[in-house]
Amino acid sequence: MKSDAVVVGAGLSGLVAALRLAEGGLKTTLVAQGVGSTHLSPASIDVLGYTPELVESPAGALPAFRTEHPEHPYACLSLELIEESVAWFRERTEILGYTGSLEENLLVPTAAGVPAPTAIVPASMAAGDLRSGGHFAFVGLRAMKSFHPAYLAENLVQAKLPSGAAVEARAVLVSDPGVEPDVGALDYARAFEDPAFRRAVASELKVHLQPGESVGFPAVLGLDRHAEVRRELEDALERPVFEVPGLPPSVPGIRLFRALRAAFRRAGGRWVMGAMVVGASTSDGSVTSLSVRAAASRTSAYEGRWFVLATGGFASGALHLDSYGEVRETVFGLPVWGVPPVEEPRFLPGVFDDHPMAKAGLAVDERLRPLGPDGAAAFDNLFAAGAVLAGAEPWRERSGNGLALATGFAAASHILEDAS
Repeated sequence: MKSDAVVVGAGLSGLVAALRLAEGGLKTTLVAQGVGSTHLSPASIDVLGYTPELVESPAGALPAFRTEHPEHPYACLSLELIEESVAWFRERTEILGYTGSLEENLLVPTAAGVPAPTAIVPASMAAGDLRSGGHFAFVGLRAMKSFHPAYLAENLVQAKLPSGAAVEARAVLVSDPGVEPDVGALDYARAFEDPAFRRAVASELKVHLQPGESVGFPAVLGLDRHAEVRRELEDALERPVFEVPGLPPSVPGIRLFRALRAAFRRAGGRWVMGAMVVGASTSDGSVTSLSVRAAASRTSAYEGRWFVLATGGFASGALHLDSYGEVRETVFGLPVWGVPPVEEPRFLPGVFDDHPMAKAGLAVDERLRPLGPDGAAAFDNLFAAGAVLAGAEPWRERSGNGLALATGFAAASHILEDAS
């Protein structure tokens, strides 16, 4: 199988890189074992939320952050490129109505009632911005055991906002007729696409709402017809409605995955799902092909001129720590940077401690090419993006999707420069 470019991984960084390459006119194949992290995390684009202080403006904080953290992936990216990636992304996901900018972070509630800084959010979350305070009612659905609106509201009322504004919040429970006990997010997303179901929910909910309250639902307001669902709920309730992301599976993340996958296919990209990359062939400092094992255990060679490694980190198995303490990258055997010696501690007792292994990953040059043992680019046509990169601690910085977007976009941009 021959392509101009082969992208490994269907998380946000892989989807972005593959779509940009296909739109750039390259014959592009995306190979993935599974759907990636989009189904697990909110669809918001968190560019930089903490440094560790709360960041009010990512654009204002990034220059100093890049200087102070030269090992961080953002050090390879200019502010202009990150802004370009955000503008590109918003155009490709117009169906989701993303709003926001790098100039200021919004503060949106998490399911735990924490005001979380994020730069870009889908339209379904925008009305939950807490920066100016406000009055909120959070909806509990009887059969949904993974969303606790009273806990959310109680914590949110106690939160201190940078503006000093106050938040008033409470929980409202509805019986959601016709739904089986203890169902999940996807079941509810499908239920809300039934006009009769959402009319019943709105009718029951409306009598319990107070003047001036915005209404926060768990993030289950439809899959394919999400804009219609939210609009009809807003009309019926006569007030803003928004979603609060919760535990996986992430319905907003699935919407994002579907939007990018559809755009990739429209651009002529080839999608190979359920396939594991088990090795690679190289020659004279270049990657020539990847060995891909499909579900039927047959191994095929995928040839290309350029390759993007967007396979994720330890959680996805792209980086592997064995029982002897050895850490390796699983496709090319690339060196993993940021790993303490075996005799030194790698993990600390506390969950939120600064674990020595937290920033381990692939080091890259200024063009996002992974480095070999000698500190030079291991291969001239291999690029890396997303969680496989060393130097970041996305959960602590609130930078995960921002890094995935920007590095996937940048890797593809470098390839398109080489191809021109």
